[in-house]
Amino acid sequence: MLAAGAATAPAWAQSPPPAAPPGASAAAAPVPAPAAAAGGTADAAQAPLEQVVVTASGAERRLFETPYAAGSVDVQGLRGAGPMVNLSEALARVPGIVVNNRSNYAQDLQINSRGFGARASFGVRGIRLYTDGIPATGPDGQGQVSHFDLAGAQRVEVLRGPFSALYGSSSGGVISLVSAPATERRVQVDGDLGSFGLRQLRLGVDTPLQGGFNLRAQLSRFEIDGFRPQSSATRTLGNVRLGWEGPRDRVVAVLNTLDQPSLDPLGLIRSDFETDPDRTASAATQFNTRKDTAQTQGGVSWRHRFEGDGPLQESQLAAYYGKRSVTQWQAISASTQTSNVRHPGGVIDFDRFYEGVDGRLVWRWALDDERGLQLVAGASTDRSDEDRRGYENFTGAGATQLLGVTGALRRDERNRATRSDVYAQGEVDITNSFVGTLGVRDGRIRYRSDDRYIVGLNVDDSGSASFRYTTPVAALQWRPSGALQVYLSTALGFESPTFAELAYRPDGNPGLNTALKAQKSRQTEVGLKWRSSGRSGGPALALDSAVFHADSEDEIVVATNQGGRQTFRNIGRTQRRGLELDLRASLSPQWRAQLALTWLDAAYREAFLVCAAVPCAAPTLPVPAGNRIAGTLARTAYAEVVWLPTRATDIALETRGQGNLPVNDLNSDFAAGYALFALRARWTLDLGPNSGKLELLGRIDNLADRRVVGSVIVNEGNSRFFEPAPGRSYLLSARWAKAF
Repeated sequence: MLAAGAATAPAWAQSPPPAAPPGASAAAAPVPAPAAAAGGTADAAQAPLEQVVVTASGAERRLFETPYAAGSVDVQGLRGAGPMVNLSEALARVPGIVVNNRSNYAQDLQINSRGFGARASFGVRGIRLYTDGIPATGPDGQGQVSHFDLAGAQRVEVLRGPFSALYGSSSGGVISLVSAPATERRVQVDGDLGSFGLRQLRLGVDTPLQGGFNLRAQLSRFEIDGFRPQSSATRTLGNVRLGWEGPRDRVVAVLNTLDQPSLDPLGLIRSDFETDPDRTASAATQFNTRKDTAQTQGGVSWRHRFEGDGPLQESQLAAYYGKRSVTQWQAISASTQTSNVRHPGGVIDFDRFYEGVDGRLVWRWALDDERGLQLVAGASTDRSDEDRRGYENFTGAGATQLLGVTGALRRDERNRATRSDVYAQGEVDITNSFVGTLGVRDGRIRYRSDDRYIVGLNVDDSGSASFRYTTPVAALQWRPSGALQVYLSTALGFESPTFAELAYRPDGNPGLNTALKAQKSRQTEVGLKWRSSGRSGGPALALDSAVFHADSEDEIVVATNQGGRQTFRNIGRTQRRGLELDLRASLSPQWRAQLALTWLDAAYREAFLVCAAVPCAAPTLPVPAGNRIAGTLARTAYAEVVWLPTRATDIALETRGQGNLPVNDLNSDFAAGYALFALRARWTLDLGPNSGKLELLGRIDNLADRRVVGSVIVNEGNSRFFEPAPGRSYLLSARWAKAF
């Protein structure tokens, strides 16, 4: 723990110690403690420590030691980026990952990793999401991040590239939130005020307890009016973390709950965006489009260290259970629903129960010449059980018709998905300079849908499907010195269809779309990591860079869009290749800087046909080979320069930039690229031993007040592609904490 108020160089600016061999104990790994627990008031001048990630083997390691591209945003990075509501605030500083804020809390953030997951028009797919080891991604690969408690996080980890395959199906990348333990008795009160009616209050308490227990509890209430009509939202989020530490055991139990009603302003067509980016689609107000989300989940993890001289070192076991309920009112015309007896309606309503368990064992052997060998093997299973209903979004007819309400039942089904995996990963010191890693995950995903709404021509759509996958990974690291490492990694990836993609057949026949195949990929990455301590008089530097290439086959795209039912099919090959660069510098005790750059070429390698508009019974428009994959960015950049005039103050200038963004597979239109600037200032004041500490944060985002597209609704059938970003906005945050 660093002394309060001490201005120090970040840990990565110091010469990194040699990596702990796989045969060494977990405690021997050089993992520094965080500068301050989440919610604390570490001085603004305090620089972030060396980034830490949790590898696929479950062991904590420094970012520098991993044979894959990964990034981590610590508590100070999260706190300075905004009100700690959306991942888009802070993850722009991690190359290779794109997190677009839709400024629409009725829809989840748009997230993709190296172009994987870019096609999702709602929710998050292609990326596996975790909070304290509890998956926020279902067995079918669909996930959401609305319940992520950034204010309670110790760090957020991001893993990209081949090793993501070890997390299972649908993992083009991994985002994992690690919550902070309670390390001291403390009460905290946070408040945020910002543009467009943003207001937030957060209350929390941390306390170590007797007998090795520690407790952390937090409750927050967030409200925003939004800069567009029909875009207000509220979010109530509660989190409890109870930990216990024994001589050989560590147990953590977490419980969180979310309640979030939100209005939905929908996207805009090109002409409406150019005329007035602050407007809302007329259909949004006509149907009062909105979404209510409620979620409660809990989980427990147990880590045990074995005694004795045998190779078995530790065991890990985690289990979780949760429920998510969603009701969403959409803008689908009454005539569309009444003219088709098989239409599922304009209101989505479901209750989903989910649960899972993961267990693993870790063996370590000491070899000669100070080398080591580590093996991790385990098994996991998770399942979801969903009651899904659909209703008309109107009642009555003619002059008495009401829109935007819940009407007659049009859909009633039970959907179940189960995933079962076994996995193993071994790592060995081949020599003192070379480390080899081999891993494999083998699993199966099963789907079952039971249709309970069989009325007239709306026949039985029940069905089942299953997918098997084996995803091997391999890596070779070369460590010529304690400050440099080069690695090569490769893997096979697998992305199963989601339940939404399997729901209907393109030919209109009843049952699941069993002809739809999983998307597979072959990924390769070459990376370099270098650290310079700056002890010879120059700046301290940390450089992480990676070149990657991924070939995919059987990419999943839209086949038809008719009568309110969207169907999917497979096409040919796609390619994703690119370059990522992350450079951090400690220029002097008063100046720090970071530069994160990504170049991505994500394109279709074979031509195919797509739908021209809604309704569409069969695709007719050709997409030529070479077109960019919709929703992918060819260029992104983040840069910041931080000035530390005192030990308790930092002032920073940030810039975020991106190239143009294709809105559909036809590449018929693009959201223009842009560069936006932001200014932030933080000040920490010690109020005395009896009064605690106060941290103030001020931000001005989009300094030039540019009006740009924040995200696009990929392949939107009504051409309402564009979701505007706000103009210049302000934020003032006050965070007070006091020990007791």
